[in-house]
Amino acid sequence: MLPQGGTFHNLGVFPLSPQEAAQHLSGGFLSAVGHADTARLIGSQLGVEVPVNRASVVLEPGDCVVVAQYLGPRLPEGATSLPDGAEIRYFLVRLYAHYPEDYDG
Repeated sequence: MLPQGGTFHNLGVFPLSPQEAAQHLSGGFLSAVGHADTARLIGSQLGVEVPVNRASVVLEPGDCVVVAQYLGPRLPEGATSLPDGAEIRYFLVRLYAHYPEDYDG
């Protein structure tokens, strides 16, 4: 999801609670979740419809995305709940347009 060209990308990664993730998505969003069961589980947790969309996303400076990271065993086909020991973590990821002060490239 990072732009081509150059080798340096300045990202901010901020953990979100499910409530904070839902709030960030409340104004509308483009889904890039390509797995139907994963989209359904995320949508169920956040209380929003998450369409299945196998889109490729390339960020531009200033863009923010909500990332849902599934941690756990492979989801069984047709899963409607998370398997034991599984979780979904949420992050706000922002691509900044500037280099940090300590970048020496």
